[in-house]
Amino acid sequence: MGTDPNDSIDSEDDSLNDDDPIDDDDDLEVETGGFTDTGESDFTESGDDPTRERSTVVGTETGLDENVAGALSYLLGPLTGILFYVLEDENPFVRFHAAQSTILFGGLFVVGIVLSMTTAVFAIIPVLGWLISAVLGLALLLITPLGFVVWLFLMYNAYTGNEYEVPYVGPYARRYAPSEADPLESEF
Repeated sequence: MGTDPNDSIDSEDDSLNDDDPIDDDDDLEVETGGFTDTGESDFTESGDDPTRERSTVVGTETGLDENVAGALSYLLGPLTGILFYVLEDENPFVRFHAAQSTILFGGLFVVGIVLSMTTAVFAIIPVLGWLISAVLGLALLLITPLGFVVWLFLMYNAYTGNEYEVPYVGPYARRYAPSEADPLESEF
């Protein structure tokens, strides 16, 4: 003999009473996993969550948000810098980051080529040339990881909406992309 689980169920449930009328004016609250559902919608008529932080991101001519376009200006150094500078005529934020990317990473590219060629030339000269070549080679090895860190830093700043000016390069880039406050500041 086993016990039937249905034997323990009472046919009358104490929590439901058919004599109590349901009051339509009371809010029906349902407990669901720690959250209380009052039956009221948390969304506005447009379907947006009102508690979600509203974005103040401005679009660009490329169809991207300005922070994304600014960050992408650094992606391939001077290549994407020139691309976004040419495509973006109106947005000073994107133009600034595009100009800064072109100037900074184009300059680092030229410095890298010059150091490589100079290192190769000095490597031909015995003793003193080898020492100079070793120093230039170390400088080239230090520029590469430093450039990578600066690249990540600038992409992050552009994505978060900051216009960080790299010393010496930023003010020069600003001349080619005036801020919204000073639209006549451009000196071409």
